[in-house]
Amino acid sequence: MVTVSHVAQKLVRDRVFVLEAMSRGIVSFGSLAEQLKPDIEKELGKKVRHHAIVMALRRYAETLKEKGKVSFDYTSEIILKTDICDIAVRRSPTLLDKLKQLYDIVDFETGDILNAVHGRYEVSIVTNERYRERALKFLKGENILNVETGLVSLTLTLSKDFLYTPGVIFNIVRNLAWDNINILEIVSTNTELTFILNKEDAVRGYEVLERVVGKGR
Repeated sequence: MVTVSHVAQKLVRDRVFVLEAMSRGIVSFGSLAEQLKPDIEKELGKKVRHHAIVMALRRYAETLKEKGKVSFDYTSEIILKTDICDIAVRRSPTLLDKLKQLYDIVDFETGDILNAVHGRYEVSIVTNERYRERALKFLKGENILNVETGLVSLTLTLSKDFLYTPGVIFNIVRNLAWDNINILEIVSTNTELTFILNKEDAVRGYEVLERVVGKGR
């Protein structure tokens, strides 16, 4: 049987930022109930009391708070690297050999980076701006889909437990999304989680990660 509670939860889940605001406890249940009332009544085909919707929302908010609790120590240093670029290339039999050559030109000992994120049909190459022109020369003849410049990378060094703890990456991503920060790439290893952002989001992104890390201390 479809109830007020079922419909209210469905409508909230369809509104991502309302869902997030509820989990943070910053929503006026009375105002939200007023907005959802016409849709709930339409779905149920009958009139619904405002108070019933408010109670349904309150109960749902309590479950969100419990689900949002991730038992994990986020304590980490945050490493910011500037002047990063992202090159998207169509996958091909010849591309893999060219990628091997790219690794030879990057000076990893000085902290430079080269990450190749393989998708089914394309590969994203994340590296320092200083290697962009040489990388594009190596990739001559390949189908270059997109080149993004003016990027930064923000890296968290976490314990290996993050690989086995559900919700860790989601929790960090939703904090960035809440501040309207766009993520171009996510790169992870056993103990590192890196976000590639636009340069203009660098400071705010760093501050968001500081808040997440601070809660883990």
